[in-house]
Amino acid sequence: MGKPTGFIEYQRLAEASEPVASRLKHYREFVLTLTDEQASLQGARCMDCGIPFCNTGCPVNNIIPDWNDLVYRGNWQQALAILHSTNNFPEFTGRICPAPCEAACTLNINTDAVGIKSIEHAIADKGWQQGWIVPQPPAQKTGRKVAIVGSGPAGLAAAQQLARAGHAVVVFEKSDRIGGLLRYGIPDFKLEKSHIDRRVEQMQAEGVEFRVSQEVGGSGPGAVAAAQLLADFDAVIVAGGAESPRDLPVPGRELDGVHFAMEFLPQQNRVNAGDRLPTQITATGKRVVVIGGGDTGSDCVGTSNRQGALSVTQFEVMPQPPEQEDKSLTWPYWPMKLRTSSSHEEGCARDFAVSTTQFLGEGGKVRALRVARVEWRGGRMTEVPGSESEIAADLVLLAMGFVSPLRQGLLEQLAVELDARGNVRATTDGAGCYATSVAKVFAAGDMRRGQSLVVWAIREGRQCAREVDAFLMGRSDLPR
Repeated sequence: MGKPTGFIEYQRLAEASEPVASRLKHYREFVLTLTDEQASLQGARCMDCGIPFCNTGCPVNNIIPDWNDLVYRGNWQQALAILHSTNNFPEFTGRICPAPCEAACTLNINTDAVGIKSIEHAIADKGWQQGWIVPQPPAQKTGRKVAIVGSGPAGLAAAQQLARAGHAVVVFEKSDRIGGLLRYGIPDFKLEKSHIDRRVEQMQAEGVEFRVSQEVGGSGPGAVAAAQLLADFDAVIVAGGAESPRDLPVPGRELDGVHFAMEFLPQQNRVNAGDRLPTQITATGKRVVVIGGGDTGSDCVGTSNRQGALSVTQFEVMPQPPEQEDKSLTWPYWPMKLRTSSSHEEGCARDFAVSTTQFLGEGGKVRALRVARVEWRGGRMTEVPGSESEIAADLVLLAMGFVSPLRQGLLEQLAVELDARGNVRATTDGAGCYATSVAKVFAAGDMRRGQSLVVWAIREGRQCAREVDAFLMGRSDLPR
């Protein structure tokens, strides 16, 4: 697989990036795709390991060794076909997936993993450049109609699979553009929206109908009653996001200048798309504090720096992870270790085991945070006595994750059963998987599993599509 001695002869090569000073001046992508020669040598590092743990480390079970070998041998078009056999949108995952496949790579036991994500990125980009990615309309129609609520990666994956199976698919999106959190949650410097647009064009040519500014279960303009979907369609998939953000209910939370991350990030994406906003939350000239150490917090850091923040500080309530994991204990599973994103490299002070106890204001606006250091023992957090301090802030962004989908509206109207965490209850195995408690209603993605990765959403969308196809036709030839 690859070159038998490639993993000995060649070192891992990371994708190059535009220098910090220049990339902070724009919102475009700044990571450079590997050249054909570079990708070939990286593919050569894929060893004949016998059991490719990368396949199971990847949520969509990408057939990674096969396309690594094909890239090494220069057979790019076949590599793309194999990549697409498990992943509808490799140009998304090749840019924004954290690559659990690389954590599971056999080489990662004692050296640098194969650069799987960078090779995937290169394959997908070459596919578009060469015109190999074209619409695949069905040979015949089934006469069945499917409604999909939500146009994030789960909804899009389900829509494409079902359209190719011959069903009439309509995707309902409450926002004015297709893409869900891909569109309005992920900054353009990580994923330019032209990648979404060309997939939408492909899917429209395959028969998918997109209806934007139509909120199923909503009450405003463009609202669509959930009962109407049940009456008009043979099956319904709810594939929205986990949109209820985790709040920080401490004194001063009501002060101006304290915002959820998803109040802040979508506005910049809209401006980048050419929209004119009456008001915009910006970090320009401000002392910014981001609360939350995950990917959303990192996106807030990168956006704040591009807007010209005076300073950016990021707090995480959990202790600082180790810089290097104990691979003998964690491999091939996703390790807990300190991760420094490209946004952190652009300028950010980070601190761990810090809890915010109060927002302090002046004239109704936030001016500082009162924080305390904490200790974790036996899974319980305790404040360190005498550790309180203040940090100045003009803008505070809450990026502490999301707890569940919104209950009001769609889920209330459908009256689907929820699990203990407030997600739509539906199993992923056995009879009736992905089916909800309501007849002919299915659930996939974050709305079913809770906040997760884009690659998990794609997996669930694909698997849900197969179950819906089998429900409508009695059997399904779609891959699971």
